[in-house]
Amino acid sequence: MTAANGRGAVGVDAPGGESRSGEWPGGEARGGAAAGRPGAGDTVAAVVRQWEAVRPDLDTAPMEVIGRINRCAALLQQAEDAPLRHAGLTRPEFDLLGALRRTGLELTPGELARETFSSGAAVTKRLKQLTERGLVERRGDTRDRRVAHVRLTDAGRALVDGILPAQLSYETTVLSGLGGTDQRELAALLGDLLVQLEGRLRTPRTTA
Repeated sequence: MTAANGRGAVGVDAPGGESRSGEWPGGEARGGAAAGRPGAGDTVAAVVRQWEAVRPDLDTAPMEVIGRINRCAALLQQAEDAPLRHAGLTRPEFDLLGALRRTGLELTPGELARETFSSGAAVTKRLKQLTERGLVERRGDTRDRRVAHVRLTDAGRALVDGILPAQLSYETTVLSGLGGTDQRELAALLGDLLVQLEGRLRTPRTTA
């Protein structure tokens, strides 16, 4: 579904395919002039209409789901996470700290990779940066010197506990256009889709 240029078949940017401005995006439309007309719908709706015009023989319904998921992910990534940015953390770095905090355990880099859906190389790089900041520390395994165990420092734990309420408040604001019932229904539908995808498409991660 995703091409080498970081765009899906619908032609809408997937995560990583947009520059990061550090601000909440202004909802710019893509997909031609039709996307900007009043009543034309969202960006993906415009793209789907274009495909239907040139290939009316194809069922474009999947684009309406996959395209919107990709577009939402791209916009959220472009917007970044304000509380994390203010703390000098990236989302992947916070995910590592959060995994250590919520499990309450020492984890190996391999376990952290699985917990955060990241590659081993990406985790190693992030752990190096977090260690240099004094947020995590490593302990060698007494039985296997090749294995390291990672844990939060007191500073790391305090940082996570301080950021999480602000981050959740930020995410609440991002979702404020949807009512509580809509959010629960969306979460349930996405959960069902995720279970299916994890069952069918689960493969070792090779990228960050």
